[in-house]
Amino acid sequence: MKVISASRRTDLVAFFPAWLAAALRAGRARVLGPSGRVFTADLRPEAVHTIVLWSKDFSNLLRNAEGLRDALAAFDQVYAHFTVTGLGGTGLEPGAPPPEEALAQLPGLVSILKDPRRLSVRFDPVVFWGKEGNRRTNLEAFDRVATAAAAAGTRDIRMSFAQWYKKAARRMRAQGLEIVDPSEDEKIEIASRLAETAGRRGLRLWACSQNFLTRAAGVEASACIDGRLLAALHPRKAAASAVKDRTQRAECGCTVSVDIGSYAQACPHACLYCYANPRGV
Repeated sequence: MKVISASRRTDLVAFFPAWLAAALRAGRARVLGPSGRVFTADLRPEAVHTIVLWSKDFSNLLRNAEGLRDALAAFDQVYAHFTVTGLGGTGLEPGAPPPEEALAQLPGLVSILKDPRRLSVRFDPVVFWGKEGNRRTNLEAFDRVATAAAAAGTRDIRMSFAQWYKKAARRMRAQGLEIVDPSEDEKIEIASRLAETAGRRGLRLWACSQNFLTRAAGVEASACIDGRLLAALHPRKAAASAVKDRTQRAECGCTVSVDIGSYAQACPHACLYCYANPRGV
């Protein structure tokens, strides 16, 4: 049985629910991988351990758009990564919902997942930028996001600092914004403060693919897809692979999964810092 990731490469739930629901019902998906190779993913429920959803907007799932919730009901387990950075609706995330709208989805999402441990909230990335000589950041939104996550019953919150790929830096400059990248020491200090805030809310703070942040007290290295955790949460305790996913970054702790998204499915969230191919920027 395989873990299916849907998807790191684009927001399938928010913008491609018809495609995702149809693939789940058909029991297979033809996927254009990053290398340009097309492969077929086996999505038969008996072949799937867990469906891991990644989104900044779960409203389509909550309202059963295109029958998405019904299609997911055929699978033993669904786990969700919900990204809320506090930047939704701003120039940096023009297509993402405002944070208040996003956070209001948490209780309904937990109800669908049937266990708050199957939900991880992502304050990812932490972004610094400059405009007209002033340094700006989304850090002030962290406490609000952490408070809402804890109230929904989840116990995990994940973060990383923005990594400025060349295409992302070009997008920022095109908007008249300056790249700001704090020193490693400052990032560790910030992570310590975030871990303290998270701890007061009963949350564990995980650092995604930036293991130097674990030098901050209370920060743990993340495995965003963690076969051991998914096996423990599985209703039948079915085993999942605990082998590191070699297709991910060196410091990524994720275990093996099959991602069914494609960079060709350009994401209308249009986040300026995105490493993929957002539509419109």
